[in-house]
Amino acid sequence: MEYEPVIGLEIHAQLLTRSKIFCGCSTLFGGEPNTHTCPVCTGLPGSLPVLNQKVVEYTVRAALATQCRIAPYSQFARKNYFYPDLPKGYQISQYELPLATEGCVEIQVDGQKRRIGLIRIHMEEDAGKLIHDLSSDRGASSYVDFNRTGVPLIEIVSAPELQSPEEASAYLRKLRAILMFLDICDGNMEEGSFRCDANISLRPKGEKALGVKTEIKNMNSFRNVQKALDFEIRRQTALLDQGDRVIQETRLWDAARGVTASMRGKEEAHDYRYFPDPDLVPLVVDPQWVEKIRASLPELPDQKKDRFIRDYEIPEYDAEILTSSKALANYYEECLNAYNQPKIVSNWIMSELLRELKQDEREIEECPVPAVNLAEVLKLIAQGVISGKMAKSVFEEMYRTGKRAPEIVKEKGLVQVTDTSEIEKAIDQVLAANPKELEAYRKGKEKLFGFFVGQVMKATQGKANPQLVNELLKKKM
Repeated sequence: MEYEPVIGLEIHAQLLTRSKIFCGCSTLFGGEPNTHTCPVCTGLPGSLPVLNQKVVEYTVRAALATQCRIAPYSQFARKNYFYPDLPKGYQISQYELPLATEGCVEIQVDGQKRRIGLIRIHMEEDAGKLIHDLSSDRGASSYVDFNRTGVPLIEIVSAPELQSPEEASAYLRKLRAILMFLDICDGNMEEGSFRCDANISLRPKGEKALGVKTEIKNMNSFRNVQKALDFEIRRQTALLDQGDRVIQETRLWDAARGVTASMRGKEEAHDYRYFPDPDLVPLVVDPQWVEKIRASLPELPDQKKDRFIRDYEIPEYDAEILTSSKALANYYEECLNAYNQPKIVSNWIMSELLRELKQDEREIEECPVPAVNLAEVLKLIAQGVISGKMAKSVFEEMYRTGKRAPEIVKEKGLVQVTDTSEIEKAIDQVLAANPKELEAYRKGKEKLFGFFVGQVMKATQGKANPQLVNELLKKKM
């Protein structure tokens, strides 16, 4: 039987506020353990939470950017469960009355555009972090760092409308880009400020009813999300083909082994016993404040993509890639400010630059070649100082060393030969050394022209201007 996957994603995004959601403690990552804490975020008796207005503002920004309906009245609830890094024994979240609902995100996969529905966006506090030490002389030990406790999160829940791991990856990338364009989340998956849980089920193709779902946790990259979903589709397909049933459970992704493993079954699922938090009043959002926030929204990825296509006359494919992150879009426009040739700049960024970054598994923010330095290389090509082929080797050296193009060109003596007499001398030598090939060319074997071009370039160590070589060679032959 042929099956189709149905995927829904739950994303937790840490908001870029300076203080926590219900107290004034710092949200900075990487502090000494248990130094960014106070009686409120560690849940000491008698302490009371006070809502951070900036958290609400950032959540409204995310909701508006994803076309959600903003609830005029929402409520915080206590989500009750016990875990060592949850000092209060409950998490303050939103349940029945979230701040935002009924949004959507547009994605594009293989040239096809789809709108993926959002069920809700709500605010909540993060838990702490467990640190496990397996090397202790006393045996395995675990430590609790409460610095992350109370850090503000938004949870974004998609509708079960994603139809493939590729769509799930595209949705994640698009949503992360939106949050980063809004400057409300840094999108760092390794540090846990952008996290994803995936729900996936299979059903016979053409059916409407949903199959039994499993939840996958512990995915800290787009690649791992896609790989985990691919594996789970294969695992569930094999079960169904054998006549077995899929068990509703939570599974962990093991990146080292490339498999998912059972974490807990349905019978172990928590009953969170949600109820309204008595320490926090219901949240009433002023519509005028919402409109003020709407007016302050920056240019978002889709809007920027449309502008790039319209103003720079580049293909949609180029614009889609260049606006996939705020930093990459900014890099492109910085380069254009120094060298205003949109398609040439686009080609170099998408081929040479992104290839180097991918090989090093770096983000554009870590690029060792500033935009103005890339523009310098392109100017040298336009001025005829170096050829396009030379420029690629120059750029590779720039990427490895951080040096500027003029410095590398001077060091390596890579200035392009444009002296016609010098090129003609090389041509004469090549023609004299290959009389049989020259005779064959003159008798109609025109494909040999490329052979002679290559020989001339070899004779000039690749420094001759290719256009001049072609022109002068045709005249000589």
